[in-house]
Amino acid sequence: MSAKKAKNRYLEFDGFSNLVSMFFQRAREGGDKPFLSEKIDGEWQAISWAEAARQVAGLAKSFQKLGLKPGDRVMLVSDNCPQWCITDLAIMAARCITVPTYTTNTISDHQHVLDNSGARAVVVGGKKLSQNLIPAVISSDADIVIGLTDLRIGQSGQFSILQWNDLAQGSDEDVAEITEQVADIQRDDMACIIYTSGTGGKPRGVMQSHGSILHNVKGPAEVIENDFGWDDEVFLSFLPLSHAYEHSAGQFFPMGLGAEIYYAEGLEKLASNIEEVRPTIMVVVPRLFEVLRQRLIKTVEKQGKMPNYLLGKALEIGEREAEGKRRLIDKPMEILLNKTLRPKVQQRFGGRIKAMVSGGAPLNPEIGVFFQSLGLTLLQGYGQTESGPIVACNRPSVGLKMDTVGPPMIDTEVKIADDGEILVRGELVMKGYWRNQAETDRVIKDGWLHTGDIGVIDEAGRLAITDRKKDLIINDKGENVAPQKVEGMLTLQPEILQAMIAGDKRPYMVGLIVPDPEWALEWCYQEDIHYDFAELQDNPLFKAAIGKAVDRVNQGLSVTEKVRRFEFADEAFAIENEELTPSMKIRRHVIRERYQDRLNALYRK
Repeated sequence: MSAKKAKNRYLEFDGFSNLVSMFFQRAREGGDKPFLSEKIDGEWQAISWAEAARQVAGLAKSFQKLGLKPGDRVMLVSDNCPQWCITDLAIMAARCITVPTYTTNTISDHQHVLDNSGARAVVVGGKKLSQNLIPAVISSDADIVIGLTDLRIGQSGQFSILQWNDLAQGSDEDVAEITEQVADIQRDDMACIIYTSGTGGKPRGVMQSHGSILHNVKGPAEVIENDFGWDDEVFLSFLPLSHAYEHSAGQFFPMGLGAEIYYAEGLEKLASNIEEVRPTIMVVVPRLFEVLRQRLIKTVEKQGKMPNYLLGKALEIGEREAEGKRRLIDKPMEILLNKTLRPKVQQRFGGRIKAMVSGGAPLNPEIGVFFQSLGLTLLQGYGQTESGPIVACNRPSVGLKMDTVGPPMIDTEVKIADDGEILVRGELVMKGYWRNQAETDRVIKDGWLHTGDIGVIDEAGRLAITDRKKDLIINDKGENVAPQKVEGMLTLQPEILQAMIAGDKRPYMVGLIVPDPEWALEWCYQEDIHYDFAELQDNPLFKAAIGKAVDRVNQGLSVTEKVRRFEFADEAFAIENEELTPSMKIRRHVIRERYQDRLNALYRK
């Protein structure tokens, strides 16, 4: 029996003392096989496991020669690419601490991370990313700046400017030397400081240990091995590696599996990259599924009566199965769907997807049922940066139930407090918030991480998230409303792209709506109205059309949850206007501040 198919292979992750040792072990096994691939001049080009190991070792030795000491923080600002992974490993191999940072950060964002972390060095992707970074570096204690490409910013008396390629030249002898050096790094030692994406204010630095991330490799590996089979896996990385979800699940998890990682060219080319790469596992966020769902529906709508009929039947059967009401009479239709519609949909995702794992934000159950109906296995996971981040995940062996996030990962304890809050304990829990003991003591008590999420555990041991404790809206009668549930239902309507509801200490709920631009354009064509969004906002017919979508949602809501009035946002919520986090969650405090007067006015009409 080959090592790949050895039973309970996931247990070997208990034997690794740190992430770098795990990597070097996989590099010895992988040798000249491709490991990290990116598209250069229109062609996918791969770096082998052995070459990646040489570059990691060479860069680690360069960091040491530059005077970086164990425990020094090194900030990493780059788009996803092979050099990101190699740099991350090299920082850890030099016994330093990686500080991943979002490429979308403003100068003040970078300043906060630099000042709070006390980073000694910065590795940056290139000249464009350096424009918001260098002004912050000038005001910081960092004295080394390394560019993955030529920064073309001249020299500075305040810090050294170096080129990554000059520092990452390593040999097999360097690999042997660094492998020996890192052997005594312990699981409890800090690997990285990941800054939360700031949905509720200034980002805080979460201290993740090597053991926390190794725990997050072992858990998913056990699911893959026992529910799908651990083979030669292929991942496509496109979520920001500076986010804990992609950092653990999109980098170290595939590394632990000995998988090949491809780096997507960007969201705009994601669909074509999927078809080219043909990944076996994908790590995604719910917003992407919502977009893909709308695109699939529109594609099928244009193909005539039969494809639309088959889609309708697939969804009917899928909804019944989700409710546990499978019927023998559906079997002939299932056979037809498996020969017609489902293979075409699966081919759009490369044709060999084992599972797509959704995380980073709550997934609307209807979205999950939609993809399951089309023959794509969709698993919803749950966690947060403070837990490495994965706490729980759906798995077929327990039964896929789309309104849950599945059972806890192996070696993970979860319990529900008296007030409904989800508590988590295990090696996955963070070491604490960097330089913030008071906040650490508030969320970690007796070893239990207080997640701030509300949930229940069902009879099969699956965890269901009902809402965030701090996101609950409490109206003027003291009744609770879960905003994410209502917003999720609103964005399922074809007319609505994004939504945020409000109503804290108020008599009823109101909403801020971003209309779907494609739907708006079609509506204008039908009504023979010139398309100008600024003018449409004041068009009573347009607002009435959106109002019908809100009314449809209200039919499925309680009296307390119903959205009584709404206004339009001036533009879509986006990362660029700081109204979305890089993981596509809405920043409520930012949106409320911008639109507070407009929301208040909805209670005066």
